[in-house]
Amino acid sequence: MQNDDHQTGRILTRREVLILLGGAAMLAGGVSSRRGIAQTLPSCVVTPEQTEGPFFTDVRLNRSDIRSDPTDKSVKEGVPLALILRVSAVGSAGCVPLAGAMVDVWHCDALGAYSDSDRNTAGKKFLRGHQMTDASGAVHFTTIYPGWYPGRAVHIHFKVRIVAGPALGDEFSSQLYFDDSATDRAHARAPYTTHGKRAQRNSDDVLFQRGGSRLMLALAAASGGGYNGEFHVGIKL
Repeated sequence: MQNDDHQTGRILTRREVLILLGGAAMLAGGVSSRRGIAQTLPSCVVTPEQTEGPFFTDVRLNRSDIRSDPTDKSVKEGVPLALILRVSAVGSAGCVPLAGAMVDVWHCDALGAYSDSDRNTAGKKFLRGHQMTDASGAVHFTTIYPGWYPGRAVHIHFKVRIVAGPALGDEFSSQLYFDDSATDRAHARAPYTTHGKRAQRNSDDVLFQRGGSRLMLALAAASGGGYNGEFHVGIKL
C-alpha cells in the first residue's frame, strides 16, 4: 500500500482555510450532546489543511451508506461507524450552517485497502461517496472503523467542495483521526485481527504531527458495538 503523506490536493485560491468549530478528542473535555458525544463549544479557530493523498477518486457517488461496492454488491465488514460532519459558513455574522456543499468521504477497509487504488481494487468503489449538506449544514455517512496500512495512523479523508454561488470551484481537503485507545479496541475485533497489529500510532504519523490533534473525531459508543462520530467544520466565505 502506497503512503499518502505528500501534498496532492489543490490549495484554495479564494478562501484561506476551513476552520474547526468543535471537533473534540474522544470523550474529553467537552459538552455532552443528546447522542452522547462530547464536544467543545463552537469556537472559530483555524484548522490545518491536509493532503487528499493519492487515493481520491471523483466517483460522484451520492450515497449515505458507503460500505458496499456497487460493482459487485459486496459489503465491507468492520466495526460500524455512523459519521456526521457539520459544515458552516463563517463570516462577520458568525457561524451559519452551509447548505448545498458537496462533502466527499473515503478511507481504507479493515485490512488497509482502498478501492480503486491498485490492480487488485481497480474499478471498485467501496468506502467512497459524497453527500450534499442539508439545511442544517450536515451530512451523514454509514461506514466502518478504518483499518491501517504501513506508514500512516488510522484516518478518514474528507473533502468539501463549493458547487454553487460566488465561491464555485473552491475546495478543501483534510483528514480525521481517532484516539489511539479507541483504535486499539476496534482493531482487537474481527476482521481487523487478521491484518495484525498496526505499527503506526498518532504520535508517529508525520501528517498527524501537522495539526492532527485538532482533527480528532469525537466518538461515542453506539448500540450494537459500533460508534457514533461527529466533527464540525466551517468554511470562511
